[in-house]
Amino acid sequence: MKEDIEAAHDDAKMPKNQQEGKKNPVSAPSVARSVPRIGITHGDFNGVGYEVILKTFDDNRMLEMCTPVVYGSAKIAAYYRKNLELQGTPVAQINDASQARPDALNIINVIGQEAHIAPGESSREAGEAAFAALERAVADLRSGEIDMLVTAPINKHNIQSDLFSFPGHTEYLETSVGEGEKSLMILCNNSLRVALVTTHLPIAKVSAAITEDTIVEKLSIFEYSLIQDFGVVKPRIAVLALNPHAGENGLLGSEERDVIEPAIAKARDKKMHVFGPYAADGFFGNGLYKKFDGVLAMYHDQGLAPFKTLSMESGVNFTAGLPIVRTSPDHGTGYDIAGKGVASEESMRSAVYMALDICRNRKNYEEMTASPLRKHYHERGKDNVVLDLTKD
Repeated sequence: MKEDIEAAHDDAKMPKNQQEGKKNPVSAPSVARSVPRIGITHGDFNGVGYEVILKTFDDNRMLEMCTPVVYGSAKIAAYYRKNLELQGTPVAQINDASQARPDALNIINVIGQEAHIAPGESSREAGEAAFAALERAVADLRSGEIDMLVTAPINKHNIQSDLFSFPGHTEYLETSVGEGEKSLMILCNNSLRVALVTTHLPIAKVSAAITEDTIVEKLSIFEYSLIQDFGVVKPRIAVLALNPHAGENGLLGSEERDVIEPAIAKARDKKMHVFGPYAADGFFGNGLYKKFDGVLAMYHDQGLAPFKTLSMESGVNFTAGLPIVRTSPDHGTGYDIAGKGVASEESMRSAVYMALDICRNRKNYEEMTASPLRKHYHERGKDNVVLDLTKD
C-alpha cells in the first residue's frame, strides 16, 4: 500500500512549495493538542451562518473530535442562540484561540459590541464583520493557533471593500495564504467530487478562460488533492465538455476539439488517468459519474447544479491546492430563511467532518511518503567505524 502511494506521489503534480523544498507558510502548533482546534468564521451575520454553527455544536459529542473557535460576536451568537432555544453546548467568550476551552463553543469577538442584527437583510456592517472574522481567522491559521478553517457563507457583494476585492473565499485564500500555489474549488461529499476549471466568472468570459494549460493545471491539482486529501491511490478523473453534446464534432462549438481534447492528451502524457470530454447532461443523467473518483467541470453552474441536486444537504466546498485546509457548507447566506430557525446544519456539520478528515489524510500521506534515506544513511555511516577489540 505504501509503495502504491509513493508511486502515485511521484506521478502527481506536487505543489510548488513542496517541489522547491520551501517551508509550509502555515506554522505547526507549538504544543501538541489532544484534539484539533478548528476555526470557524461567522460569515454574514444576517444570514443562516450562526444558526447552522450553533445547531452543529449544540450536540456536545462534536467536542470529542475538535475544539471549535468561532470568529464573530458573542452578542450576536447569544441573540441567535436564544431565538433557537438551544441549551446544549455552553458558549465561552475568549480573547485568543490559545484560551479555547475543550468543553465549549468558543467565540472570539472581532467586531464591536453594538451590531444591528437584521436577519434576511444585506448590510455593509455585516459585510465588514464577515471580513473582520476572515482576516483574524487567517492570521491565526498562519500562526498555528488553529489547525484548519471552516467558513460560514458570505454575501459576495456587501463584503467588497478596499481590503477585500475578490469574487469569494477561494480567491482570497489563494492570495493570502497560497504562497504562489493555485487553488481549486472542489464540491464534495462521500460519493461525488466535482472540481471547476473556472469559478466565479461570468458565462460570457468562460470560453476565453478555458485553455489547454489551464485545464492541465487544474487536473494536476485535482489529481494531487485526490491522492493527498482523499486517499485515492490512482484517481480516475472525468472531464466534462463545454458545449452541448460535447460540440457534436464542431457543429455546436470547437472548444472540445481544439482545447479540451488536447489538454486531456497532455494530462495522459503525464500519466494521469483522465477521460472525456463527456457531455454534462448525459454524464450525470445516466449515472456515469459513479465510475470516477473526480469530475472536472468547465464552469461554475455546470458542476454545481448537478452536484447540489445529487448531494441534497450534505455537500461541502473544499479549497484544494493550498497548504491550509479550508472547507465550507455548499449553500449561501439563505436570506430567505434567516432567523426562522429552519436552516439545516447538515452541510455545516459535513464541512467540519471533511476538514478533520482531510487534515488526518494529509498527515497520513506525509508519513507514508516521507523519505527514509536520511535515517538509513546515518545508520550505515556507523559501519565505517573500525573497532579495536584488543583494548579495554
